[in-house]
Order: sequence, then structure tokens, then C-alpha cells
Amino acid sequence: MTGQQFPTRRVVLESAGIAAITLCLGGCAAASPSSGGSATSGAVTVKAADIPVGGGTIVDQFVVTQPTQGTFEAFSYLCTHQNLPVQQVTDAAIVCGRHGSSFSLADGSVLTGPATRALTKATVAVNGDTLTIS
Repeated sequence: MTGQQFPTRRVVLESAGIAAITLCLGGCAAASPSSGGSATSGAVTVKAADIPVGGGTIVDQFVVTQPTQGTFEAFSYLCTHQNLPVQQVTDAAIVCGRHGSSFSLADGSVLTGPATRALTKATVAVNGDTLTIS
């Protein structure tokens, strides 16, 4: 023996357990908005023609919809279930794929849970063919 002391099996297993717990907890953290701001921090502009009738699109921290021709609505893109970003807008609903919540294109109300509150409404200003969302 060379006089070196190796860690005991107990020390190795404890260290591995702590590392595994740290990794698991890091995976539970909420995603942050890609713009670096809150859902209501800044105004964004979009061309009205880019918003499909009977559908919508995600623009920065907002979901912009056009439920009927010429009627535009906007909401925060954060699902009210766990404050995570919604993933898509279909021709039927705004969908959070994380846990299955869906919301109305017309008013952001809950269509299916687990969310129990409507999406936060944003302001839409129409100026010609440009929409300003804030």
C-alpha cells in the first residue's frame, strides 16, 4: 500500500446522491421569457396580415389572435397554471403543451385545465396594417 487514502463507498454514494438531487432540482426550474422581460414589459409590433383569421401566433411575450376577420386580441404568453410559456396557437385554441391547458382565442378563458384562470389580457392598438401590443 502506498499510503493513499481512498474515499469510502459511503462518501462516494453520498456525493453521487447530492449531485443527482442538484441536477433534478435544476430541471424543475421555470423557463424564463426569451425576451428577458416580463409578460407586460414592452410593446411589440406585428403586421395584421401575419395573424391568421381563426388562429393566432406567439410574438415575443404575447399571444396575438384574430378570432374573426378584423378582430384582434392579445394575451400574455404565460400559462396561468404554472407561469410557463404556452407552446402553440391552433385554429381552435391557445395551447400550453406542458400540462395540457388550453385557452379561447377570443377572450383567453380556460377551455381545458389544469389552469383555472384566463390568460392575462394585453392591449391591442391598430394603426393601419400594424398592431401594437402592450
